[in-house]
Amino acid sequence: MIGLIRSEFRKLFSTKVWLWLLIGAAALAAGFASLTLGFANNPESGLPRRDDPDLVPIALSAATGAVVFVVILSIIGITQEFRHRTATPTFLTTPRRARVIVAKLVTYVVAGAAYAIVTSLVVLAVAIPWINSSGGEVSLQGRNLSVLLGGALAVALYSLLGVGIGALVRNQVGAIVGVLVYLFVIEPIIRGIPATDTYYRWLPGGAQEALAATAQEGPDLLQRWQGGLLLIGYGLVSAGLAMALTLRRDVH
Repeated sequence: MIGLIRSEFRKLFSTKVWLWLLIGAAALAAGFASLTLGFANNPESGLPRRDDPDLVPIALSAATGAVVFVVILSIIGITQEFRHRTATPTFLTTPRRARVIVAKLVTYVVAGAAYAIVTSLVVLAVAIPWINSSGGEVSLQGRNLSVLLGGALAVALYSLLGVGIGALVRNQVGAIVGVLVYLFVIEPIIRGIPATDTYYRWLPGGAQEALAATAQEGPDLLQRWQGGLLLIGYGLVSAGLAMALTLRRDVH
């Protein structure tokens, strides 16, 4: 298994895709944090002032912007095997296909955690001087630490979903487009409609938001630990289905 994981990391770093997606994740996190802090002193924004401790966890939650990039990275990691027809030699080298899927899951969870660390550092680099210069203080204890750790866990766990979805769909473009539509269209609609927002807590986005819960207004969410377990459940179910179907389907 160690050899398989090393092989997956070599595949991951064999192209610059991981780097460009990491840059995108860092830029998005910095952008979200900057917008939050920039509008904080506007009375019409609904945000606390920059010297208000309640603003800090809201700004720190911007690090979860890495989720979409981690999902795309993990989808590419599995679908490129089918797109470039390397799945056949991969599965011939390791006939027990479940081991290949597990190796990919481990690899991309680690990669997701690394993305989360980078985006968290970027957000802190934006938030600390900005808030300090406005008379506030960024404490990395209590709720703020929970937001950072919960958001990082959510980012890492989304990689499980990416691998599972990629293995199920196999088509790289279709899987990525489908995930983007779900994340940016379907979930926001469900979250924003009063008749359906109660179901949002049970969706992956609701679980992610619960992990990185802040003082922002919104639908009722699960507890942090419940959101974490739900997100793990989604990842394991999708990965389990992927392993079952990948084991049975022919590879061309």
